[in-house]
Amino acid sequence: MSTNLSPAFVELFEAEVHQAYQASATLRGVARMRNGVIGDTVKFPKVGKGQASIRTPQTDVVPINASFSQVSVSLTDYIAAEYSDIFNQAKINFDERQELAQVVGNAIGRREDQVILDALEAATAGSTVAKTVVTSGSAANSNLNVGKIIAAKKALDAKNVPPSDRHFIIHANNLAGLLGDERAVSGDYQTLQALVGGQINTMMGFQFHVIGDRDEGGLVVSSTDRTTFAFHKSAIGCAVGIAPKTEVNYVPEKTSFLVSAMLSMGAGVIDADGLVDVTCDE
Repeated sequence: MSTNLSPAFVELFEAEVHQAYQASATLRGVARMRNGVIGDTVKFPKVGKGQASIRTPQTDVVPINASFSQVSVSLTDYIAAEYSDIFNQAKINFDERQELAQVVGNAIGRREDQVILDALEAATAGSTVAKTVVTSGSAANSNLNVGKIIAAKKALDAKNVPPSDRHFIIHANNLAGLLGDERAVSGDYQTLQALVGGQINTMMGFQFHVIGDRDEGGLVVSSTDRTTFAFHKSAIGCAVGIAPKTEVNYVPEKTSFLVSAMLSMGAGVIDADGLVDVTCDE
């Protein structure tokens, strides 16, 4: 760090990047977290289930033989950085510096989201909802609708997934389709007025997260089919070695300050029974 860089400038830049980063990470809090990881691999344990048996006096207790397994998650290092030339810096105003902070912070925030999305995409879900599921009438290829949400809820309920901490990640195009379903927006069916704000935050126990088009990949679409994800928080494991942080360092060789945001993180599906792939035809 350059001794010519005033402490006030460092603190201001740090605060700006942190705030911008917070605003860009859409999926924070949707998964089971392991912070402060040392090393490049974390193992998330999974305990199976069993049945209670009838107790017969003076006989050996019969164990339920619960299975134990683990899911390994590998951490990957990420960085988003930009140089700020000291000669150009003398010519920029506060707004330009804030813009640079947003670029760096937003990039690392989107990457944090993408780590989770990639883990969901790579997993084999315990249940699926076909693109032909509709709210009412004959089956037909369709975008996201109340019928698909009901089917996702039914799949999780059938596998005894807890009703709390359920999440649903969709694309902006899927939200548009859902807003076209009368049962999602009509006061006759919903207490929330979705059309007023043009968004749906919660429905049928799911908290919705809307992702737009992203250079990092976002929600993958194949032709007109896009897979969205309904899942329970404990079904996904995230391991963080280096939590998102920012640094401002002077690089003499470039007569510039390097503004960088970094992250070391990995994610994986721990229990596929808590994940439902919902295919939507856009």
